[in-house]
Order: sequence, then structure tokens, then C-alpha cells
Amino acid sequence: MRAGSPGARAFVALQYLLPQHLLSRGVRALTRWRWRPFSQRLIRLFLRGFRPDLSDALQPDITRYDSFNEFFVRELRPDARPGPATPEAIASPVDGTISALGDCTDGLLLQAKGRNYSLNSLLAAHGGWPERFAGGRFMTIYLAPYNYHRIHMPMRGQLVDAWYVPGQLFSVNAVTAAHVPNLFARNERLIAVFEQNNSPFAMVLVGALFVGSMGTVWHGDVQPARRNGITRLDVPSNAERALLERGAEMGRFNMGSTVILLLPPGGGDWLNTLQVGQTVRVGDRLGTRAT
Repeated sequence: MRAGSPGARAFVALQYLLPQHLLSRGVRALTRWRWRPFSQRLIRLFLRGFRPDLSDALQPDITRYDSFNEFFVRELRPDARPGPATPEAIASPVDGTISALGDCTDGLLLQAKGRNYSLNSLLAAHGGWPERFAGGRFMTIYLAPYNYHRIHMPMRGQLVDAWYVPGQLFSVNAVTAAHVPNLFARNERLIAVFEQNNSPFAMVLVGALFVGSMGTVWHGDVQPARRNGITRLDVPSNAERALLERGAEMGRFNMGSTVILLLPPGGGDWLNTLQVGQTVRVGDRLGTRAT
């Protein structure tokens, strides 16, 4: 579907009319239903429609999954994503496609051609972090349904702040991004800020249509139906529990969505060979952090 076409405009217009949260709650219930005749049928339909690569899955046998969601957030083999060799490298936190990258100039991030949105609105003006990341760098990575959906650490870091922002649940594909203003700042999102050597970096997990929930290894599933306002999420008081190494799992999407990486001014650089539309996998080198 081409952005700007009548079909694309109709697709976006329909999303304004849909009961987004009700539908997403329904999808959450169905994808967790453990009645095997239903879950196995759903998995096989998904395989036929999207053809995900199961060669690097820890459990490639689909009959071993009791629900569709167990299959969807399947674990990788430990050797499937070795990661960069150099410790200062920034690794991709997800499998997906780069939809935008660049500088947060004047506190603005690029959403799609001709559309920007503000860092302040993305982070919900929380905790002074928009000011800390203004003038830094960002990268937006879109996860398609066929991608692996666990989220990993791009760098070693200690969790210092986390919060949930309620919002809408538009699709986050390229067509919707081209048509819906402030898409990533309108949708619900979970933001986690980490520090390494007194330098912060952030991951913004953006919810989307049919995404039943997002979760982290600290907070479990964060469900929109249970949270009516901006919610500060607990940060472990034990520093060791809050610290994750590069490549460690930090969260997951229960259905597909988008991750936005934020670096502060002077916090690092992206590789100059990266470009919009490029596919990346967990562990691929995205850039180099400041040391």
C-alpha cells in the first residue's frame, strides 16, 4: 500500500474510527488462549501469511507452544546473535527496519518525510529528560509481525527511570506514520532511561494497534487498561538488579510495534552507512558510544 494512495488514506481514516483499545484487549485474550486446537491453527495461519524465520528460535517446533503469544515472543538460541566484538559498539536492540534516524535538532524528531514530532511530547515532559536528550541523536526501528519481538540492551546500562504514558493505538507502519501527525507521541508508550558512566540513553517502546501489552524484565506486562495516566514505574533499589549488560533481554512486545533509541548530545554516533529502510537484527552494530 503506497503512502498517499486512496487505499492508504482509507486505511488511516478507519483507524480513527476503530475502538483501538477494545480491539487490542480482544487480541490479547485470543493470543493467550491455551486451547491448543485454536492456538495451533492461529500459529499455522500466521506462518502461512508472514513466513517468519524460525531457524534461530530456541524452540523451532511450533507444536511445543501452548498459546500464540508464547510462539510470538519465542526465545532465540543463545548463539543466534553474538553481538559486536568491541565494547564501545552500540548494538541493535531488536530485529526490524530503520524507519528514521538523525539528530534531535531543536528538540524535534523525524517521523516520516515532511512530518516531525517533539521530544518533549514523546517523553511526556517527564523528569527533565527531554532537556537532557535535546540535541542528541535518535533512531526509530519498526518491528513487523514476522520479526523476533523481544527487546535487548543496545549498551550496558543501569535503569535509572521508567514510566508509562497512556495514549492511542494507531498502527505504526510506514503508511500510518506518513499520515498521522505526532504518531509516536500519540500512541501509548513505555520509556526506560539507563545510565552508563554518567551518560544516559533511553529506549522508548511504542504501543500499536493489536499490541496487547508491552513488558520489561523488571515490571512484567504493562497493560493500558490498568493505567489511566502517566505512571512512574518502579526502579530496583538494588543496583545489581537494575544493571543489564549489552545484549541482555530487557523487554518484549506482545504483538508488533516500534522502538526509539535516544542518545544525549555527545553520547555517541550512528554508523554513516545506516539508512532508512535498512533491516537490522539484534546485535548488529548501529554505532559507537562515547567513551
